Amino acid sequence: MKRLRFMHAADLHLDSPFKGMSALPERVRERIRESTFESLKELVGLAIQEQVDFVLISGDVYDLSDRSLRAQIRFQKALEQLAGQGIPTYIIHGNHDPEDGRAAKLVWPAGVHFFACDKVETMTVEKADRGIIAQIHGISYRTAAVTDNLALYFKAGQADACQIALLHTNVDGDPGHDNYAPCSKQDLLAAGMHYWALGHVHTRNVLHEQPAIVYPGNLQGRSIRETGPRGCYIVEMSEDGRAELAFHALDRVRWFQERLSIAGIQTEQELKDQLGERLERVRSEADGRDAVVRLVLEGRGASHGLLRKGRALQELTAELRLDEEERSRFVWVESIEDRTASELDLEAMLQEKSFLGDLLRYSAALRADSAALEGFAREALSALQSLPQAAGDPAAAEPERLREWLRAAEELAADLLSAEGGWPG
Repeated sequence: MKRLRFMHAADLHLDSPFKGMSALPERVRERIRESTFESLKELVGLAIQEQVDFVLISGDVYDLSDRSLRAQIRFQKALEQLAGQGIPTYIIHGNHDPEDGRAAKLVWPAGVHFFACDKVETMTVEKADRGIIAQIHGISYRTAAVTDNLALYFKAGQADACQIALLHTNVDGDPGHDNYAPCSKQDLLAAGMHYWALGHVHTRNVLHEQPAIVYPGNLQGRSIRETGPRGCYIVEMSEDGRAELAFHALDRVRWFQERLSIAGIQTEQELKDQLGERLERVRSEADGRDAVVRLVLEGRGASHGLLRKGRALQELTAELRLDEEERSRFVWVESIEDRTASELDLEAMLQEKSFLGDLLRYSAALRADSAALEGFAREALSALQSLPQAAGDPAAAEPERLREWLRAAEELAADLLSAEGGWPG
């Protein structure tokens, strides 16, 4: 087997609409909207710089099955640049860009191959000076919801060539993603590949080292749920089939979630200064990129009361945003989430023989029993489902999210029922 170097990327989601961003200033909104395309430019530049033998893209090139013409043309131009440098690209369709989606009739450069959806195809990669260096196997999604275990159809080919497989899949039922083309890690190992180039899960993860089973994650974070560096892997395959992976960040807008304790913060000025320092730290960690950050205020302190006065939180958010609008690289405050509490001793209250003590003990019991908490939430939140603006079933949230809501309710009840809370009765 010959040494080779390739790029593995997935989940580009070109022209993602970034829902919920309509109220942003035009300059900020446009930079965020363009970020998926800017990341694609970074991908092309890196592939050329690293002189890779080929590029693999493991599904979800576009964000929607009715992909925009703009996204398709931008992708075509990117692949033309790669082809101009003698770098072929191998691509599968995923659940966001299935083969039955609307596609423009564009001419793709030689060396670009989109794998079919009716069977696992095998492409042999041959270099003029090195002969056959790899066989690449792949299958695309015909429709957006593929529930078959496609991994079972993959079989390794020539023993003396590197065997690589492309699959858009949920391995071992990751609960954070739709269970499309579900398979087990054992299914992948049984196929005899040297490298599994996976897509679908947006958080990069090496599921197995030898042979390598790899999710590179998405190219560009698209919401506060996708924080931290996003990009691709450059993979060096040795003569004995071992993969050496190097991650490269390609995102142009990076998402952050920052927590700040209000303990010891006494005044609005101190709070403003602390938040400003946190934004500067994010700017440094973004390493020359634009950034979007959610600030989470937590803990107990005197400034809890300040945050609850009038529109203090909204006004503080607006001022922090105003400072960023004209910067060459912005750190945009997506929101400030208030999870603070007053300086009450809930542990002491928990021991009281009082209505509040009973309430806190009941809440503690619910936090310790997931089934009881789910049943309580279903009853307590059932009325929300009948509201016109309701989305989904709030009671079906993850247990940890339900515990967060329960803790917030505890804090509010303690504030209102204690003398310090100032409950007007």
